[in-house]
Amino acid sequence: MLFTASSSSSRPISLLPRHLQRLRRRRHGAPPASFSSSSSAGRRPKKKIYHREPDLDKVMDLQKKPALILRLRELIVGRRHGSPLLLRDLEKEVGFVQKWDFISLIQKQPSIFRVAGGAGAAVSVRLTERAERASAGEAEARALMEPILVTALRKLLMMSMDCQVPMAKIELIQSELGLPSDFQRSLIPKYPSLFSVREINGVGFLCLESWDSSLAVTTREEKLVHGGAVAAPPLPKRAIPRDGNYPGPFSFKLAYPLGFRPNKGYLEEVVKWQKLPFPSPYLNGRSFDPAAPPARKRAVAVLHELLSLTMEKRMNSEKLDAFHDEYQLPCKLLLCLVKNHGIFYITNKGARSTVFLKEAYQGRHLREKCPLLSFYDRFLALSGRSYLESPDINPI
Repeated sequence: MLFTASSSSSRPISLLPRHLQRLRRRRHGAPPASFSSSSSAGRRPKKKIYHREPDLDKVMDLQKKPALILRLRELIVGRRHGSPLLLRDLEKEVGFVQKWDFISLIQKQPSIFRVAGGAGAAVSVRLTERAERASAGEAEARALMEPILVTALRKLLMMSMDCQVPMAKIELIQSELGLPSDFQRSLIPKYPSLFSVREINGVGFLCLESWDSSLAVTTREEKLVHGGAVAAPPLPKRAIPRDGNYPGPFSFKLAYPLGFRPNKGYLEEVVKWQKLPFPSPYLNGRSFDPAAPPARKRAVAVLHELLSLTMEKRMNSEKLDAFHDEYQLPCKLLLCLVKNHGIFYITNKGARSTVFLKEAYQGRHLREKCPLLSFYDRFLALSGRSYLESPDINPI
């Protein structure tokens, strides 16, 4: 607690009004509070600012209506024997509140959805003929996706601590991976030499049956090799890159927000971190001390690889945290993501926070799209939209 410079009064300044505090300082010759050593010692530390990425925030806003369109299409296509989707059944599928969002969508998208019935007959919704032709392309997209999905599942299992992941957790991220809803019946049994399903202590696990060393290479390493970053000439001895990007076999691609202005000391620490060797995410994490700097950097590489295996290179933060035990993720996951804000971006747009892999995006655009996302774009082009802001998509 601060006191006046005079000994004539022992009353704390903090109990006086501000104008009387200033008056007493002037009367007793005390310096203003902003220059006094005692007040500076108690000054609040400067607030740390998390810089927003407007383009990535916008991605979350722009995908809301396309996601509704695709969901309604899925409900219609998924009906048995091609029977129409009755509006009275819509509430059972999506709930009372969201039902009205779909009804509004049907009215606004006559090029995709058509309504039949009424005047005593049950009202139903179907795809228009044009939408049905576009929708038929899903079979080809799914066929092209199959080898991609098999590789993604193998890599997920290879990265895990015991080469096995609870089936419930695979189901948790099946939409992020692009897995079909019936993947346990339609995909897993087709590859008995690669996968098996076992029950351990009453919990079903997806297990890896064979290890493939050629897959134990991260997306980061592949891009470094193909981009020539490993063979890039070293920087001059005292040169410090302003963006933190350093060519080397253990470096990550960084992209800081526009409003972020790192000083020289910060960049020196970044370059030091970029040079730090770390174990591969495909090595068993039990053999490393989690608190050691190389192991902490390895945790960043694991998060990077997990997001790289998803279709849209992003994932709900809660779903990401659900894999804490399987991949030995940091205890303070959000803090790790925030500290590495040149690699990851967390947006609070939507019902839950979402983690983006920044290098996968150029503005609002996803740099590379898998066959399933390309199919979604072609279908959504009927509405004049695209799923992730892809240019040059023409309707069928």
